[in-house]
Amino acid sequence: MIPIPATPFPARAAAGTRVRGFTLIELLVVLVILGLLAGLVGPQVMRYLGESKTRAAQVQIQELSSALDLYRLDVGSYPTTEQGLSALVREPSGAQRWNGPYLRKREVPEDPWGNAYRYRFPGQHGAFDLWSYGADGREGGEGESADVVSWE
Repeated sequence: MIPIPATPFPARAAAGTRVRGFTLIELLVVLVILGLLAGLVGPQVMRYLGESKTRAAQVQIQELSSALDLYRLDVGSYPTTEQGLSALVREPSGAQRWNGPYLRKREVPEDPWGNAYRYRFPGQHGAFDLWSYGADGREGGEGESADVVSWE
């Protein structure tokens, strides 16, 4: 007799033994549970990301306010609205005793949503006003679209 080689992958289990594995119902139950978890956790993660951008904007406004104070100490007044925040990184014409740049990265940062910060001197709420319109880029709003301001 010619010996028959054993196949590396048996087609069936031997009679009387049970093959272990997952049934279609078990897999569907797991997928439903994962879907429910994603539905509950997803919005919380998005809310957290929105709050972190608002906090980042608040920190940037504080840093820009500190740089504006240093500018005022050197030059004698805050930059005009026309000079804007760029006076913190490039010497404006007519500014005597400018000792900048006053920002570490030598560029005025954008807010976390990719928009320019707004600046006004003299301010309506303080010596100067510095603000971001938030995620929507428009005045007002709630949540992530709320304005982030230097005067509150």
